[in-house]
Amino acid sequence: MYETLLVEATHLGIDTYEKQMSHRIKGLYANNVIWINKNMETSYEKGCILAEELGHYHTSSGDIINQNIIQNRKQEKVARSWAYKKLVPLSKIIQAHKEGIRNRYELAQYLEITEEFLDNAIKRYKEKYGATVNYKGYTICFEPLGVIEWFYKNF
Repeated sequence: MYETLLVEATHLGIDTYEKQMSHRIKGLYANNVIWINKNMETSYEKGCILAEELGHYHTSSGDIINQNIIQNRKQEKVARSWAYKKLVPLSKIIQAHKEGIRNRYELAQYLEITEEFLDNAIKRYKEKYGATVNYKGYTICFEPLGVIEWFYKNF
């Protein structure tokens, strides 16, 4: 996933660099440049951060580093939501169900993301949709996480 997102960033005209940064900073985006903290352990974690920074490219404007400002926090949430939709689309949850994925760990591995990112995506979907969402003849339950396939998809 990380490599795919790097290619996508390049196609968008965004330069991406891995750089040693403070452990509390995982990524930054500014002026069509994304910096990813080189100290992250896995490509899954780097992919999650890169998706979020691409979310900033698509949704944010201005300097939003100061998260004490409400508008900046809102932009951060929108960028993260973009990343969740990109890496954990509802269609992929259904596809994983069809392929026999049975728990959060397996789902995170299947999506090539961290379990923490998956948990945050599920929390965001619960905020947006509630406990369940109907999607293309399926019901996705967010707590507990699962998919129900209905016999009659047109009702």
